[in-house]
Amino acid sequence: MMDDHMYRWPQYYDWTSDGLDGDVTYYAHLAMESGGPVLELGCGTGRCSLGMARHGIEVVGVDRQPEMIQTAQKKAEAMGLDRQCQWVCGDMTQLQLGRRFPLVVIPYRSFLHLLRVKDQLDTLRTIRDHLTEDGLLAFNLFVPDLAQMVEEDERLVNRGQFPIPGTREVVEVHDYMEYDHFYQQASVIRYYERFSAEGVSLERLRTSFAMRYIFPTELFHLLDRAGFHVVKRYGGFRGEPFGPGSEELVVEAKPAHEGRAGEPAPDG
Repeated sequence: MMDDHMYRWPQYYDWTSDGLDGDVTYYAHLAMESGGPVLELGCGTGRCSLGMARHGIEVVGVDRQPEMIQTAQKKAEAMGLDRQCQWVCGDMTQLQLGRRFPLVVIPYRSFLHLLRVKDQLDTLRTIRDHLTEDGLLAFNLFVPDLAQMVEEDERLVNRGQFPIPGTREVVEVHDYMEYDHFYQQASVIRYYERFSAEGVSLERLRTSFAMRYIFPTELFHLLDRAGFHVVKRYGGFRGEPFGPGSEELVVEAKPAHEGRAGEPAPDG
């Protein structure tokens, strides 16, 4: 039986995870260009899925955590978007929906939660099986900053203070990070602490997750191995050029066909 902590956690996630600047607009624009339906992998509580559904697009959101799917479904119902949204609790590495989509998206760096190269390749090949012949895959991830990782390793890092909508309360977020650079993995213990307007601590939650960071050239190689070619790459969600100083990598890729070339890898 799921404890109260697991039911509460999606609330804290929503209060403190408002995404990256311009990401919902970017994915919604792609959704409208495709005409739908759209498959979103790692949909969480539906922030991006609902941002696309608002424009009349049919969206199928997939997440492996049932409490996130339940929260997304409730939000869709409250917004009157439940007819346009289908929610699936499943694993993106072995998904079998029996249909194809003109657009598959993985927003908010969710691809990084795949901890093995095999999982990454299985997911990309699964996506290819769910795309139409000329369909588009779009996703984003952060560019690893090794100096920052060294600075944060085995330390408690303050991620900021976030107001709770409709109240005078705030939530503070701290992460304890441990890196394994041989496997390119990070283990994160995240602490949420809710405070009253007077600064009194009301509740504290502890969660944990892991991710595998990916370097840009490595990602382009993975896409090539999985049968994709890159058609566009950006350093942000407003079309910023991707280069050595970019902190984010936004990629658009299509299934590779014989005789079709994509963009070169970032180093060439």
